[in-house]
Amino acid sequence: MTDVGSTFLTILEFILAFGALVFLHELGHFIAARANKIDVEEFGLGYPPKILRLFRAGGTDFTLNWIPFGGFCRMKGEAGDILEPGSFPAANPWRRLATLLGGPLTNLLVGMLIFTYLFTRTGAPELTKVEIIEIAPASPAAAELQVGDIITGLNGEEVDSLDKLSALLYPNRGSEVTLSILRDQQTFEVTLMAREDPPEGEGAMGVVISNPVRPITFFQALPMAAITTMDQCVHLFMLPVRLISGQVAPADARMVSVKGIYDIYAQVQTLDKQEAAVDPSLRGLNILSFLALISVALGFTNLLPIPALDGGHIIFLIPEILFRKRVRPELEGRIHGIAFMLLIGLMVLLLINDILNPVSIY
Repeated sequence: MTDVGSTFLTILEFILAFGALVFLHELGHFIAARANKIDVEEFGLGYPPKILRLFRAGGTDFTLNWIPFGGFCRMKGEAGDILEPGSFPAANPWRRLATLLGGPLTNLLVGMLIFTYLFTRTGAPELTKVEIIEIAPASPAAAELQVGDIITGLNGEEVDSLDKLSALLYPNRGSEVTLSILRDQQTFEVTLMAREDPPEGEGAMGVVISNPVRPITFFQALPMAAITTMDQCVHLFMLPVRLISGQVAPADARMVSVKGIYDIYAQVQTLDKQEAAVDPSLRGLNILSFLALISVALGFTNLLPIPALDGGHIIFLIPEILFRKRVRPELEGRIHGIAFMLLIGLMVLLLINDILNPVSIY
């Protein structure tokens, strides 16, 4: 296959995969709306303009649209100007809250189910252990460490997660660090240099780290997947704090547009093919892991209290739930409209940045 053909196929796969996550988000809103007796006027596959109406059921037009990406759920009166029975504004605040939560929670659930499948395929990571799985030649770690070593501490501080090791290592770049290592049931210490400017892809010490894994059944995987999903949400929530405190490099906390997400997807796909060439049983696992992370990120982001997002709509429900005082629909609509335009502007800026400075995972 030519490079052009391969790139086109990658773009098509990305549109289908990422679009499916958006579609499932809207499907979550649809199911929640119907469960809460809110009329859905149209549920579309893809974005308008409309090609045709596929069928009508339960008072909802199911349509096919020209822009082949995701979908949408248009509830009766969702703009806030129709207060007749069955409309979104006429529903009590708890029903509206449940409907707004339907989309983000669906994304979190989808991410959790993908993690569950991955754990049954690869085993469950022992999240409190950090294992060395690769060592770069001629790196500081090459002479002292071995693949399979468990890092249990750094400079006297306990290391009980990948994030903890990164947080302890980052401020010590450019100086020697002392690692506590577990190997063959024996613990010892190693001192090596944490490089401030290492070769690309090697890291400060020259090691690739991961959590060791153990075999796990589907039902054992479910709670592990739930914990992983929650951990990802906590990681996203704490990311600004860790960035400000210097625990995370700015490049690792970069905001990206859809173009940036595609760039990462394409690189993950290349990595997936390389690993599958060595071990065919690994085919598709990197891509599924990436989609699980994106699904969780999509759900979490939509819960943020930002106007125009689901979380922003939820914020306007709080006065009504707590004090039975409703924000005027026209005021809420105006705020969401302004926020939506600002979000569009931000996405344009991120898109320009992703074009000028493509994202790299290496």
